[in-house]
Amino acid sequence: MSPNNDKTVSVLLVDDDEINNFISIKLIKKALTNTDIMACLNGKFAIDQLAEIQQKDPNKLPDYILLDINMPIMNGWEFLDEYKRLNLDPLGKSKIYIISSSVFSNDINKARSYPLVKDFISKPLNVEKIKELFGVSPN
Repeated sequence: MSPNNDKTVSVLLVDDDEINNFISIKLIKKALTNTDIMACLNGKFAIDQLAEIQQKDPNKLPDYILLDINMPIMNGWEFLDEYKRLNLDPLGKSKIYIISSSVFSNDINKARSYPLVKDFISKPLNVEKIKELFGVSPN
């Protein structure tokens, strides 16, 4: 067991699909013992939440942001641009992953062109993908 297993991992899900969020939360909790998960249904709401955390206590910024691309109000790309513009995470605490059902190579390439984005992960998520994402060694 690595010493990280008792540290709470904070995750922000940004996805307009509530069923998807419900499933993702279940899978993350199955893959990781200690998690603090917050879900936002669009990028604007997520930006507002992150800006508030940044003002109050930047140490409480999420460890991971799982970001969908296609959402109303503010999509994933607009979220990334705004996140960068507002410099919400100057110390780079949050690792951002695009989680999308898009199979368009231009979306995948665009995701990889953002220095903020660690990787592009195709939906649906499963426990293996999540463990890989969070660096949890398989038991």
